[in-house]
Amino acid sequence: MGATTATAPATAAPHRAPAVISATAPDLFPEGIAWDPLRRSFLVTSLSEGTISVVRPDGRVTPFAAHPGMVQTFGIHVDLPRRRVLVAYGDMGSGERSTPETTYRSSGVGIFDLADGRLLHLVDLAIGPGRHAANDLAIDRSGNAYVTDPASDALYRVDPAGRASVLVRDERLSSPTIGMNGIVWHPRGFLLSTRYDTGALLRIPLDDPRRITEVHLAKALTGGDGLDLRPDGTLAVVTNAFGGNGTVAVSVLRGDPRWSGAEVVRRVEPWADSQPSTIARSPYGSYVLDGRMGVLLTGEGDATRFTLRRL
Repeated sequence: MGATTATAPATAAPHRAPAVISATAPDLFPEGIAWDPLRRSFLVTSLSEGTISVVRPDGRVTPFAAHPGMVQTFGIHVDLPRRRVLVAYGDMGSGERSTPETTYRSSGVGIFDLADGRLLHLVDLAIGPGRHAANDLAIDRSGNAYVTDPASDALYRVDPAGRASVLVRDERLSSPTIGMNGIVWHPRGFLLSTRYDTGALLRIPLDDPRRITEVHLAKALTGGDGLDLRPDGTLAVVTNAFGGNGTVAVSVLRGDPRWSGAEVVRRVEPWADSQPSTIARSPYGSYVLDGRMGVLLTGEGDATRFTLRRL
């Protein structure tokens, strides 16, 4: 078990957050974001370091947790009822500790104690042959996590005890580039997930995960990345252009009662920041993360700061 570091909960919690949080953390390259109600701050991941950091509303960045088995960290979620933090980890070859032995082979979920960053479980999801790189996750009411893997044809389930299984394996989830990406759990008993390459929005019923259907949209969400199922039932979708064909935008969709179809009720295009990846809800609104991922991928530009901007 590797060492972890954590910051103590804030003693003087802020009563509000600015519309734009500009944080300084050279070459952190955060990809995922979650609201931490214990500290009234955000948690972000790191494509370069494979860590989790706290971002205060004033922009201060401090370490929260790390483990040597996590080369790159992606989607993150706070499971408040069980006082846990769950983070998807993998290796797409661009981390500081990436090696040929770990690239598209290291894949799983790290589960940490919300109070002190202590490791509870490191769950291996490199299940079966082929490439693996866990990317995002959603958590249901019972504490089960559902984990996407854009490099694989499988959707994984991790139960509250940290036991992993394949929820469904289907060729409709596979892609030669980047497939299944962002994911949310809907309280009516299904999952919604984007396919980054095609822009499809998939509906996966938990009572029969093999019955995957595509939500009817007027226009594909190509470059679809992070998702936020909002309290009013709408779904916010972040799209970006890292894959070449997407659009830098944030769209808000309203689905029909069964989410067989959905329409866009709000769209911000272009988004004010050029490299958004995902979105997290807080008591002060939903915030979109721009972690300067494009700088990591191209080697061009400034990665001294990153931005959280309210939708």
